[in-house]
Amino acid sequence: MTMKLTAVFEKVPEGYIAFVEELPGANTQGATVEEARLNLQEAVELVPDANRVLADEALNGRSVIREPGLSSFPSEASRCHPASGTERLRVSS
Repeated sequence: MTMKLTAVFEKVPEGYIAFVEELPGANTQGATVEEARLNLQEAVELVPDANRVLADEALNGRSVIREPGLSSFPSEASRCHPASGTERLRVSS
């Protein structure tokens, strides 16, 4: 399964801010687009683990069924739409 994530970059006075539309919490900044892109890829890798911790805290010990394996987040990103101002981060499992 391949999941495509959209990386959005916005120029601000300090450099660039970036976020992934489909992954709440995956946001960052950088002095350049390249720096923001690298930071965003790291955020994409870290957000699932952080969200698991938050979910565990919110569940407060309640019994639930977890089904792992829906998707994985490798460290490789590919660009698909540079002219549009957005990019696609390809996520494969």
